[in-house]
Amino acid sequence: MAKRTAVIDIGSNSVRMVIYERTSRFAFHLLHEAKSRVRISENAYENGGELQKEALDRAYEALKEFTLIIQSYQVNKTLCVATSALRDAPNQKTFINRIKRELNLSIKIISGEREAYLGGIAAANLLHLNSGLAIDIGGGSTEIAYYEDKKVLQTYSLDLGTVRLKELFFDNYDIEGAKEYILQEFKKLPDTLQQKSIIGIGGTLRALSKMVMDKEEVAFKKLHGFSFKVDTVEEYFDALLKADEAGLRSLGVKEERLDVIQPGLLILSLLIERIGATKIIASGVGVREGLFLSDLLRSQHDRFPHNYNPSIRSILDRFSPKTKLPLNNYAAKLFDLCAQELHVDVKYREHFLHSIRLSQIGKEIDFYEAHRHAYYLLLNGLNYGLSHKETVLIATLVRYQRKKQLVPSHLQKYNNYLPLEETCHALSFLMRITLDLFGDLDHKNKIEMEIKEGKLLLRMEHDYLIKEKLK
Repeated sequence: MAKRTAVIDIGSNSVRMVIYERTSRFAFHLLHEAKSRVRISENAYENGGELQKEALDRAYEALKEFTLIIQSYQVNKTLCVATSALRDAPNQKTFINRIKRELNLSIKIISGEREAYLGGIAAANLLHLNSGLAIDIGGGSTEIAYYEDKKVLQTYSLDLGTVRLKELFFDNYDIEGAKEYILQEFKKLPDTLQQKSIIGIGGTLRALSKMVMDKEEVAFKKLHGFSFKVDTVEEYFDALLKADEAGLRSLGVKEERLDVIQPGLLILSLLIERIGATKIIASGVGVREGLFLSDLLRSQHDRFPHNYNPSIRSILDRFSPKTKLPLNNYAAKLFDLCAQELHVDVKYREHFLHSIRLSQIGKEIDFYEAHRHAYYLLLNGLNYGLSHKETVLIATLVRYQRKKQLVPSHLQKYNNYLPLEETCHALSFLMRITLDLFGDLDHKNKIEMEIKEGKLLLRMEHDYLIKEKLK
């Protein structure tokens, strides 16, 4: 497996590239990202799908500079796929051959079902939900993947896209025609496809989720994993569908989305009604991540090992101190011993142990401000496999690991993300005791712990410094 892998996704609206670096067998992190809104499908749908010269030239220039970036990062492997626009184009081979000949870049056109599958395994592996329905509204098509227990079971591809609908209907102000076309495509879906939650993949749902996030002024501004209820945004979405260009700007639509946000929102609104969805979870990952994972996890049936988190492992790979102490073993024993006394739900055990494992990472940057550096790294670097609430809790416990109590202003700021205040203080107390007892010295398991009459009793060989700390 290559240490650095570049993934290029040629979509109908944008061409995007990511570069990932592996830090161990299955752990990785994002090294670089680039995109260009080339709109390769511009004027294609009204010309029988034929890609136009101006659009192809834009795509060529973007891919040319992508290859230069790839060279500068000394990438070991490059994966490049094209989706709906090239899939539908009669002149696809001319463009593919030109890119291969002039840029030495091989483009693979993938089917709609494969595109849906890649988005599905990205969501299944990199979100915190074991089951879900991933929806990717792109420029030329809409892909749907249903997964259970991290395994993709059903995929669908519909000829519904923002650019396609714009050129066929919205440019002619034929909104009713667009609705009829969408509902006709929905007939490809089984009546049994009903789901309360939608996982939003792709540019349309990312843009809408960012706009909702800004509107709600949330405390933790991370798109991946952000969720909102459909009934809380109905009026906002209705206003977006009815707005003119000036109105769209005032409602928070970015310049590059002004002409395609309404076609995308119309598809989403009718799809929500069709499947009975009440909640949307934004995904920051999609086809590119799915393509990377299909290569990384090809010997694992496209799934990470059980209870494996690539973000946690990658952070530990890059920032763990050189000294290794068996903190987790001690922490697990202490939690199991004290949780009932402290009225802490066992569901927080895993989060507590993650916090212990990650508690030392800031020391690699600066010893005296280690906790602050660790907090920033975790709040921004725990990207995959954890909910927003789990991320904030882990980062908070690490940030205040040496404090007697959590800071009230912090608890207030993240009130909607953290457990009850009593639980936070109890977990923080356990964190501090664990690090005071075992954070500096490996006791080689020559330690006894028990709860007796409400007191924690400890017996160990090396206890001089510990007694000082416990005072």
